[in-house]
Amino acid sequence: MACLIAAPTSGSGKTLLTLMLIALARRRGHSMQPFKVGPDYLDPQLLTRLAARPCRNLDTLLCGEDWVRRCFSWHGGRAELALVEGVMGLFDGRGPTAEGSSAAVAALLDLPVVLVVEASRQAGSLAALVRGFRDHGPPSVRLAGVVLNKVNSPRHRALLSEALAAIGVPLLGVLPQDAALDLPSRHLGLLPAAELPDLPQRADRWAALAEQHLDLERLWPLLAAPVAAAGAQNPIEALLQAGGETAAPRVQSLPVAIASDAVFHFRYPEATELLQALGAEPWPWSPLADEPLPAGTRAVVLPGGYPELHAGALAAARRSLDTLRGAARAGLPLVAECGGLLLLGERLADPDGRWHAMAGLLPFVAARGELSLGYRQASCRRDGLLTRSGERWSGHEFHRWQLQPTAAASAAPAVADSAGLWQLEGWGSTSREEGWTAPNVHASWLHLHWAGCPVIPRRLLAAAANAAPLPPAAVSCSPANPGPSFSRSAGASR
Repeated sequence: MACLIAAPTSGSGKTLLTLMLIALARRRGHSMQPFKVGPDYLDPQLLTRLAARPCRNLDTLLCGEDWVRRCFSWHGGRAELALVEGVMGLFDGRGPTAEGSSAAVAALLDLPVVLVVEASRQAGSLAALVRGFRDHGPPSVRLAGVVLNKVNSPRHRALLSEALAAIGVPLLGVLPQDAALDLPSRHLGLLPAAELPDLPQRADRWAALAEQHLDLERLWPLLAAPVAAAGAQNPIEALLQAGGETAAPRVQSLPVAIASDAVFHFRYPEATELLQALGAEPWPWSPLADEPLPAGTRAVVLPGGYPELHAGALAAARRSLDTLRGAARAGLPLVAECGGLLLLGERLADPDGRWHAMAGLLPFVAARGELSLGYRQASCRRDGLLTRSGERWSGHEFHRWQLQPTAAASAAPAVADSAGLWQLEGWGSTSREEGWTAPNVHASWLHLHWAGCPVIPRRLLAAAANAAPLPPAAVSCSPANPGPSFSRSAGASR
């Protein structure tokens, strides 16, 4: 069955309840498959670390309903337990609609909803709030019960419990006030899991709190994993077959360097899995550690992340930046998304406003500005590395740093001369031309989920197959031993 954990608003405690239940499942020796609604990278990192299997994003706007069904059934059916963490408020979707919302995903997958309510300043009004979320729609939801957060005293709890009983909604527990439940955050959300050295100790405490403060007799049955349908197919394989491809091993692998470190880690697991299934060999590469690109690299991927927080260290990473420039000049396919885009500019301002030199491949400088957030429709203006003129793609934009154009960069003229990639449109956002595209360059603010556009990795690898391998640098990782490798799961849970 599984359930979806939702809330009236962000910051109510959805992630805390999800973490407590995963921690308890692991303590009890059960496998738990986590899912996350929407275009999130940070919450899934925490859920992945805690569950010891990749959290899967369920995003109908980026990937479509068929993918969401396949993904949930396939991955959920390979664990004993499963749960879905919602996004924002229960009915918050694209613009003012519920399209793509937690409620829409719950309805699509027929999941009961556990509502987490921050109740610090409420008493009887809680009944009106919960009744509204229970009865609002479309889409209609099946409310399994409520978990309360920030309850101030036993008397307060009694008031809230009676309010829920009056409308026939079960109280499934209360999140206590405990230091282990205070999760640090920064300007784009929670701290990445890798920056929480005390995560194992926190997990022990979360499991203990779950046993003490949650109604597990009612909650635990809601975590039963879905039963995979007979003949269910790995969703990665289904995508490839729909496009005329197979996931059979290739005689020749294509090395693709993927920036992977404390800076660049905003990446969906399906991106790596699709590359592997199509015959690529992903090589992790750390610009932050000043590693040169590995010799033999045939393409470079720069995912999103936090380059603004490490701008000084990146500016000092001369070997990394030099080989990146060399790869661009040599015509290797280069894909940069959001934070990866910032590495390609001329200069980047850190949070204190200090400027640092970057790769100088694209004509802009970047500094903190207004928040850009929301789903976007991208209309491709011309043919390029990954896109073709006239195509329309769905993506998501989320960043606080903004670009200021400069005169054309001189470090790599072929990159600097690349043209506008696409026209972006979205609710509440001014239509604008955005990004850069050229035969070997794709650089944009827009996050794409490749499960929703599997032709993208196909085109990247087609370009990589036609590119000459990067020659050995003065200091380079060996192609035979480029460092830690990505798992070749091709979509299977780990």
